[in-house]
Amino acid sequence: MRARGAETARVLRGLLHLYPVLFAMERHSNCTSSSSENGVLDVKPLRSLAPMFPAPFGFNAITQSTVPPFVRVTPFGSSPAGSDSSYPSGVPPAFPPFSFHKAPNQKPMNPDPVSVATHVGDAHVAMTPGANGSLRASPLSTSAKTPTSGTFWTPSATNVSIDEDEFPSLDDNMPASGRKTKRAGRRGSNQAGSSGTDVKRKRPNKSLNTELPLLPSSSNHPRESVEIVLMTYDALRRRLLQLDEAKDVNRRQDLKAGAIMAGKDLKANAGKRIGPVPGVEIGDIFYFRFEMCLIGLHAPSMAGIDYMTASFSDKDEPVAICIVSAGGYENEDDDVDVLIYSGQGGSGKHDKKQPDDQKLERGNLALERSLHRKNQIRVVRSTKDVSCPTGKIYIYDGLYKIDDSWVEKGKTGFNIFKYKLLREPGQPDGIAVWKMIQKWKENPSSRGRVILPDISSGAENIPVCLINDVDDERGPNHFVYVTTVKYLRHTTSMKPLEGCMCLSVCLPGDTNCFCAQQNDGDLPYNSMGLLVRRKPLIYECSVSCQCSFNCRNRVTQKGIRLHFEVFRTKDRGWGLRSWDPIRAGTFICEYAGEVISKTRVEDDGEEDEYIFQAMYLGEKASRWNCGPELLEDPDINNSNEVFRPFPITISAKNSGNIARFMNHSCSPNVFWQPVLYDHGDEDYPHIMFFAIKHIPPMTELTYDYGLHGDEAGQQEIGTGFMSQRAKKCLCGSPNCQGYFG
Repeated sequence: MRARGAETARVLRGLLHLYPVLFAMERHSNCTSSSSENGVLDVKPLRSLAPMFPAPFGFNAITQSTVPPFVRVTPFGSSPAGSDSSYPSGVPPAFPPFSFHKAPNQKPMNPDPVSVATHVGDAHVAMTPGANGSLRASPLSTSAKTPTSGTFWTPSATNVSIDEDEFPSLDDNMPASGRKTKRAGRRGSNQAGSSGTDVKRKRPNKSLNTELPLLPSSSNHPRESVEIVLMTYDALRRRLLQLDEAKDVNRRQDLKAGAIMAGKDLKANAGKRIGPVPGVEIGDIFYFRFEMCLIGLHAPSMAGIDYMTASFSDKDEPVAICIVSAGGYENEDDDVDVLIYSGQGGSGKHDKKQPDDQKLERGNLALERSLHRKNQIRVVRSTKDVSCPTGKIYIYDGLYKIDDSWVEKGKTGFNIFKYKLLREPGQPDGIAVWKMIQKWKENPSSRGRVILPDISSGAENIPVCLINDVDDERGPNHFVYVTTVKYLRHTTSMKPLEGCMCLSVCLPGDTNCFCAQQNDGDLPYNSMGLLVRRKPLIYECSVSCQCSFNCRNRVTQKGIRLHFEVFRTKDRGWGLRSWDPIRAGTFICEYAGEVISKTRVEDDGEEDEYIFQAMYLGEKASRWNCGPELLEDPDINNSNEVFRPFPITISAKNSGNIARFMNHSCSPNVFWQPVLYDHGDEDYPHIMFFAIKHIPPMTELTYDYGLHGDEAGQQEIGTGFMSQRAKKCLCGSPNCQGYFG
């Protein structure tokens, strides 16, 4: 008996040593194991008997109070002035700006809804728990009259709800494929709370320490606010890519740029809404999903269905507000007015095949409810980006309504939901433009009202057609088509441009590359040939360089790479546009013509409407670069970005190229950049045009000619040594100044 008692004591001591491990395992799973399965008595410490509520990421699932917590937050970024944004000491915010871990099967906490003045049909939209996640929050615009320092123009919006993938987490060492953070409660999970996994992340800054010159005021037109957000995001992404290429590091610059933007509270249209988004136009294109997140078009960064809860006359229901057709499911999108959209879910984590039937929950449930509520849904379609093997271009196609839904067997034999969406009538063309252009490319003769199939007569790499579908004008006045500028003396008699000794191609990060040294230490273009930053002067590789013609520092000297057409406008003569989508930073063309002397300008200036003088850059172009305040980049020298005028004057009246047809706009989508490559005389560079922003196909290309407004309309303008009377501006942009010079 004494021996048996000693053995029993040893067993009990062993169990006591194992107790912390068993308790830790129980806490990690948040599930109670059946005693019949493992034979171990399920004993919990007293403190675990407190009420347990599914907690947002960052909070312990074990509460200290029986009162359900109600957390009111902004979609991302800092709380507006005057609102209570404090948290207990040591407790992080409920929703980090870029990652939200949703607790599955969370019960509504039933706080008093905070209604906002937004109605959709018979629905009064209010803030209540439950869409796209378990907690919903009032947007910035509904909780404060004064915007925060970084918040752009934001009209009143409906309540928002946070989806588990709306703002992905970010790690500084994220690989190219993106870092996936463990989330609590994947689809099909029966856990009652969060997994308890702690993920370390840096908390982004909530406001800028210094005032950014690119920030618009709250009085800006919503279109301007959206464009500045997108322009700033892409400038930041390009700079991050340039830095990573110099270090030979492959990371997701699109996610990091989005994290910085949202962390600084630089966004437009905070909050979710049904219907159109202020400042976003049908046909707008995006190359990254985060762009759509930052402007309030589509909040989830990965999921294809964006939804929210609306309070209708009878009850609260989730409704879909935006969907993205990205090709991940069996959609039917050949018809420009009809979209057959497949529901979400049913697929494995790493397998594209469907291992199970789709369920009527989350986005699928919201789409089903939208069928009955007949609310408008924004639709974003996509197409392959031919410039990037794995890239996509997202096209905002306007507003649709769900007409029908059904369940059918997918290709893998499992049930999937199908939704038939019909495009609302009376909207501008979206995806229809892309499909029309594709037919033109396959059969150029199908393009109607063609005057000339190639106005360049073979001088350009790609034919430039001349189109008039407005009136009976048969073409512009006669001129000789040339592809480059003609100097007063031959380039061989001008100062030579010193070259590099790089073998094959110039490489980013090579400190021995002389061309990189001339460009302030960085090659001006990234691996896709996009301009990273506007510079006072760019030095491309020349005939003196040892590198090949395929070097990335030879972009503009290769000529145009886009399919352009010269077309007749309704009230501004001839204009220029492209059949291809144009990404921000893309080279457009050179301003070709002949360099003229001061005497000739004084003699012919009043009659020559095709004179270009490098005396004015334009406000939009001057703030195109990424601000060093955003990136905290010590390598950026602001003194090198001061605008430098050049004495060169080019006339395209008698000889020129497609650049002579670009009209003026007070809100341009193109800017000019001086470039040297065939000589070293810095006073007479080539004038090259680049895209300020993403430009959809068939959008007129414009740049800012110069002085405008009251000053231009009341006096003779003296730009350099040229004097001409101001002209009335017909650009039609929201911030048109009335005149240009």
